Amino acid sequence: MQNPPYFQTISMTPPPTTDIVGAHLLAVLPDSITTDHISPAGSIKEASPAGRYLLDRQVSKADFNSYGSRRGNDQIMVRGTFANIRIRNELVPGTEGGLTKSPTTGETVAIYDAAQEYQAAGTPTIIIAGKEYGTGSSRDWAAKGTKLLGVRAVIAESFERIHRSNLVGMAVLPLQFKDGMTRADLKLDGSESFAIAGVTSLKPRQDLEVVMTRANGETVRFTVLCRIDTENEIDYFYAGGVLPFVLRKLAA
Repeated sequence: MQNPPYFQTISMTPPPTTDIVGAHLLAVLPDSITTDHISPAGSIKEASPAGRYLLDRQVSKADFNSYGSRRGNDQIMVRGTFANIRIRNELVPGTEGGLTKSPTTGETVAIYDAAQEYQAAGTPTIIIAGKEYGTGSSRDWAAKGTKLLGVRAVIAESFERIHRSNLVGMAVLPLQFKDGMTRADLKLDGSESFAIAGVTSLKPRQDLEVVMTRANGETVRFTVLCRIDTENEIDYFYAGGVLPFVLRKLAA
């Protein structure tokens, strides 16, 4: 068991939410990404970030057990986020198993390791995905792990209902492509940066503009639908998630 970091810097007044500026892609994912792709419950591999973490603490391979059995330990679960051995990130074609490009070297590394590099540099990240993002069983760690990796927003063609709500509950912004647009239209290679304005004054289901800047300086603007669907969800988002929201209510 570990004490997760959700409340480490909490105060009675939520810190101001900022617009998303200079965000980079952590992953570009295909259609029908399930919550088990995002947060697997199965066995922990030795070479994975979670496996390395356990080995570093003198836990033998025979005692690794599974992600599902270690869901009370955020250190394991965040390292297991996007670590399903069958997940495919389109930023690193021809690979599978929770890999992406390192922001510093360009080499193929574990998504967790790249996320740590981005967080150390103070760079926000986003996920771009296809249809039916978050299908399958309702798995809370699919949203918790995404948040702890430093992801500010997920832009998808469509969302599974409960996972969309869980993302909002962790203050991760769910955004939906509009007018038949898909990730393929953006011709992504991982070098792009993204800016999303209007995050500081959101209304349910409003349109937002995303400005994507390529490495050569070219900009692409496109409109997305904010999938924060209700006023209550707006409150959760600006509180930093439903857990800080409830804790402040109790403390008050």
